[in-house]
Amino acid sequence: MADRTHQGDGEGIKTFPFPAELAVGGVGMRIGTMGTETWTVDVPLHRFHRIDFHVVMLFTEGPVRHVIDFTEYEAAAGDLLWIRPGQVHRFSPTSEYRGTVLSMQPGFLPRATVEATGLYRYDLPPLLHPSPPQLAALRAALDQLCREYEDTATLPLSLHTAVLRHTLTAFLLRLAHLAASSAEASREQADTTFTLFRDAVEQGFATNHSVSAYADALGYSRRTLVRAVRAATGETPKGFIDKRVVLEAKRLLAHTDTPIGRVGAAVGFPDAANFSKFFHLHTGVTPAAFRAELR
Repeated sequence: MADRTHQGDGEGIKTFPFPAELAVGGVGMRIGTMGTETWTVDVPLHRFHRIDFHVVMLFTEGPVRHVIDFTEYEAAAGDLLWIRPGQVHRFSPTSEYRGTVLSMQPGFLPRATVEATGLYRYDLPPLLHPSPPQLAALRAALDQLCREYEDTATLPLSLHTAVLRHTLTAFLLRLAHLAASSAEASREQADTTFTLFRDAVEQGFATNHSVSAYADALGYSRRTLVRAVRAATGETPKGFIDKRVVLEAKRLLAHTDTPIGRVGAAVGFPDAANFSKFFHLHTGVTPAAFRAELR
């Protein structure tokens, strides 16, 4: 990551753009070894920050504790973490990061490939646990990608870039299959009721917090919706909605200097006191205290 940074709004969490100037040949991707200074140049490793590009880390040692969108994940050797553009994350001050790291600029791959590989499936878990055969195949694909990335002598830049795109696509197709076949993702995809509810919440959480309203709009009984959401997530529909509202509020509090009352209004609480009460109930801290902890 480069030393080139900008603020999201005011003094909010810094966003780090893709470091194109550090990429070999200036292409829209990088791949290399974690644990060296060049892969995290001037990034505040132990503070929350955002990236506007994809990062995939394949660990050879563990455990590694890494926070993504305010949730801590623990990765073991052989696990992968997939961080997507716009997500807030923070490195652990106590973990040793060892393995291979791949970063990719949005727009490096064509739209058809982006859709086929699920690059913007934010609903999929960032922590992935491949089986031994899957891990072997992913490592082989990464090794091949690394060789192609470093080989700038045998092809002109245009062909070199084309080969990189194809090789990267092969790796991402394997990665996307792993993500989509995880237990959580499989349950979500298999249950049409939950999938429709999840999509409706994503569209309407800023204004609609009512389980009954979602059930009516989707044409399900409240009982059917409760059963489907609990089977997919272990949560109630109300808990699922509240969790999404809290995440959005955290993002706004972390990314921007928007007044707390306006943050509340943006997630469906016109009354600032009710928003503070809701946020404190679900996080244990007030919105002001949460924001202060990040500064």
